[in-house]
Amino acid sequence: MRLTRRPLPRWTLPAALLAALGLAAWINEPIPGVTGREARAVAALPPAPAFRSGQRVLLLSPHPDDETLCCAGLLSQARAAGAQVYVTWITAGDGFEFDAALTERTLHPRGRALRELGERRVQEARAAARVLGVPADRQVFLGYPDGGLRALNGRNYARPYTSPRTGSSAVYLREAQTPGAPFTGQALDADLERVLRRVRPDMILIPAHEDFHPDHHTLTLIAQRLASRLGLTDRLRYWVVHGGLEWPLPKGLHTALPLVPPPLARALPWQRVPLSAGDQQVKAQAVNAYRTQTEVLGRFMRAFVRRNELLSPADQPGR
Repeated sequence: MRLTRRPLPRWTLPAALLAALGLAAWINEPIPGVTGREARAVAALPPAPAFRSGQRVLLLSPHPDDETLCCAGLLSQARAAGAQVYVTWITAGDGFEFDAALTERTLHPRGRALRELGERRVQEARAAARVLGVPADRQVFLGYPDGGLRALNGRNYARPYTSPRTGSSAVYLREAQTPGAPFTGQALDADLERVLRRVRPDMILIPAHEDFHPDHHTLTLIAQRLASRLGLTDRLRYWVVHGGLEWPLPKGLHTALPLVPPPLARALPWQRVPLSAGDQQVKAQAVNAYRTQTEVLGRFMRAFVRRNELLSPADQPGR
């Protein structure tokens, strides 16, 4: 069936844009943060081990931009040390309706509008990866449904899931590893296992359980299950992007400030990844590659460009 786009009433789009600007202003409202005590606590964290030449580092990113927010400086350092860096994106980030409303100029984006957003975000991810020096042949897009990973890991493990946002029940991305793969947990497991067997990573960077976003902590479970099956559990390392209300603070670009542990995951055994001015510049450039996202969440995203990043060798305190 061919999808057609209904013309909107003349008042609709200005009203939508006003609402968007109001929400963006609320999201971007600067709030003081990072006390001297917190800064000293970050400085006291042990440094993460240095990368080595030839090391194979794989980052599993739930959505385009997560790899940059959590780990752009880390990935840049790994590449500079001679490590081989790979990034695999699980979804295309096609579930952000507010973003699509702005970019596609439609009040109620669905179907084609969100699939077009997914294709656009894939190209932004490629642009960010170029900034980080990740070669195209080490970039993989799987194309599973944004907002649907929990269903794929549960009731839709064997039965195809239909995304209420895109209307798709199979991978539609032209650049996906397996175009046409059904939206099932079985297909996602098979795709991810194919990546792990091909890359044979020495380090696998995934979200921690404590990351608030359902796609993030569901990916944790999936990756841990596959890593256990393949004998790779000791190679898992953890990061957080959605770490609690308003984190990180303050919003906006503050390169002189440290990134403090997220409230939802303070108890994890965090390691500090110090970032040089050059690392910060690379990270800021990669953030800016996500134009669809920075239009709405720019101050949130740029708040991750700090003096350090955070990495945990375990996803539970005391492990």
